[in-house]
Amino acid sequence: MTEKITVNTLKQMKISGEKIACLTSYDASYAKLQDTAGVDVLLVGDSLGMVLHGEETTLNVSMTDMIYHTRLVSGACQRALVISDMPVNSYTSPETGLSNAKRLVNEGGAEVVKLEGGKEICETVALISQNNISVCGHLGLTPQSISNFQVQAKTEEAAKQLKQDALALQKAGAVCLVLECIPSKLAADVTQSLDIPVIGIGAGVDCDAQVLVVYDMLGLTDKKLKFCKNFLIDQESIANAIKAYVDEVKNKTFPLPEHSFE
Repeated sequence: MTEKITVNTLKQMKISGEKIACLTSYDASYAKLQDTAGVDVLLVGDSLGMVLHGEETTLNVSMTDMIYHTRLVSGACQRALVISDMPVNSYTSPETGLSNAKRLVNEGGAEVVKLEGGKEICETVALISQNNISVCGHLGLTPQSISNFQVQAKTEEAAKQLKQDALALQKAGAVCLVLECIPSKLAADVTQSLDIPVIGIGAGVDCDAQVLVVYDMLGLTDKKLKFCKNFLIDQESIANAIKAYVDEVKNKTFPLPEHSFE
């Protein structure tokens, strides 16, 4: 087996300049394909509310849902690091957040838990981190609280706030950070400013890592997203499409400027 990816592996990849390939994953079959294809990080996203449950938002996804799908992915995964979303209302207080983070790790097999928000969740991030659970932050477009799916942090003031939030999350103990749908120049600035790996989705090529919803990058959804690309079009199988995605992330040919925001 290829060496297991850990949080420390991601830090070393950032230092060396090797790009990190991430995809969402929700079940054992896809997890095995992704793991074999060389995906470094599998994100069990609360996006399952939309792509699996057929809902318009992530807001009805429960802890039970997240534990179940995380267990499926973690049980099938040998190499990739498994990050799992904390669903809406699962971290309304630091104590509630810690309790639910423990459940995702102990019952689901998550190796990192992901929370949306900035300075307002730093106390929760710190408490979870102090209890030896790794935390991933999420800034920019945060689907649990933003229903308007547009580019975020476009003004100078909003960009300044996002950067401050990113630094605060790192100080609180976050081991990595997702930036979603923000201008590529801002994402590059934040990525350079942080010691922890930055995972971009619609945030330009200069992030340390890229993540997409697996069904979007296979063209299995109706969405036509600027920051996405259908990797299945020129491939004969889903496995080959996933390998092509990994290759393009690694060699920096995805995302291109056409997939990014100014």
